[in-house]
Amino acid sequence: MDEEFLKELFQTAGPIAVRRMFGGQGIYVDGKIIAAVQAGRLMVKGDDETAPKYQAAGMERWTYVHAKTGKKSQMPYWIVPESALDEPDEMAVWARLAVEAGHRAA
Repeated sequence: MDEEFLKELFQTAGPIAVRRMFGGQGIYVDGKIIAAVQAGRLMVKGDDETAPKYQAAGMERWTYVHAKTGKKSQMPYWIVPESALDEPDEMAVWARLAVEAGHRAA
């Protein structure tokens, strides 16, 4: 995703940094990762506190499939609903929760 678009999406989270990460992008606030873009999908950081809220919104947890073994690993990121990409108020909720999860993980 375009860096300027990501900055606009996460504007309520404060200044962000976007860095290349595993063929995608990592989105950081205050040096802590709060979101990632992989295969064109935007995902926000989650933890035990945010997971119920993400699930209630119908968000899907990112599952990584290991190429060699086929083993699946659930990652601490949740795929942002498409509607949030066009709705700043909705995205602000997910950005805030992701920042909180990022701080707790640090």
